[in-house]
Amino acid sequence: MIKSGFAALIGRPNVGKSTLMNHLIGQKIAITSNKPQTTRNRIQTVYTSEEGQIVFLDTPGIHKAKNKLGNYMVGVAEKTLSEVDVILWLVEPSDFIGAGERHIIEQLKKTKTPVILVINKIDTVKREQLLSYIDTYRKEFDFAEIVPVSALKGENTGELLKCVFRYLPYGPAFYDEDTVTDQPARQIVAELIREKALRLLEDEIPHGVAVSIESMRFKKQIVDIEATVICERESHKGIIIGKGGSMLKKIGSQARPEIEDMLEKQVNLQLWVKVKKDWRDSDLLLKNFGYNEKDARG
Repeated sequence: MIKSGFAALIGRPNVGKSTLMNHLIGQKIAITSNKPQTTRNRIQTVYTSEEGQIVFLDTPGIHKAKNKLGNYMVGVAEKTLSEVDVILWLVEPSDFIGAGERHIIEQLKKTKTPVILVINKIDTVKREQLLSYIDTYRKEFDFAEIVPVSALKGENTGELLKCVFRYLPYGPAFYDEDTVTDQPARQIVAELIREKALRLLEDEIPHGVAVSIESMRFKKQIVDIEATVICERESHKGIIIGKGGSMLKKIGSQARPEIEDMLEKQVNLQLWVKVKKDWRDSDLLLKNFGYNEKDARG
């Protein structure tokens, strides 16, 4: 008999949730960047071992929403708390608990789900400081476990997996052992392109960027992909395209190898840019780009 269940990864933007999940399952599914609020949808990935199966849900960072997209992202994260067997709350190593963390603590107090505090980025601090950080958080909430890790370096992540299994029920596996995600290929491709845009573009642009896959045509040796990068302003369009199309080419050339790795085929990637003014506050456009309010609010 194996253990199987669901574990949510929650935390403020940019604490390393996607990096940790990618490391745990051994494959890149969630995009990462040094800009906050990178993850917009709930991403489901699967870790399978002899002990059992963990279905990880990587949620958008819980933050103060500024538009309908922000409301959607926060709704997805908070709804997930009531749907899982265990919650992994990622924080950065610090003995200061800010307003954002306190908001998350209030959300956690409303649930009966066991919470594992994961102090990430321990490679950035001295070991002797860790006890102080653990003590600070222990006073605020009755955690089931506290596990320090480095998602980037894979430090102590094996111990974290053991802790997660402790809180899962016995039961059948939800997925075949070779399944690593329930994300459609089109969605992962769109996210990989968006990741490169996030990394390459100027600070004011990325949050107003979405990627829409217009077509994916599979041939014997090659996949033809046409995708559109959506932005909110005409001035942003010029920056995304770049001089003589240089920036768009750069986004495409950085995304292509990772898409090829995922699809295990050669990829012919064509990118276009369109302006959709204030799309982050449009219910119709949010739905078109895969952000459904009903998914967030239940």
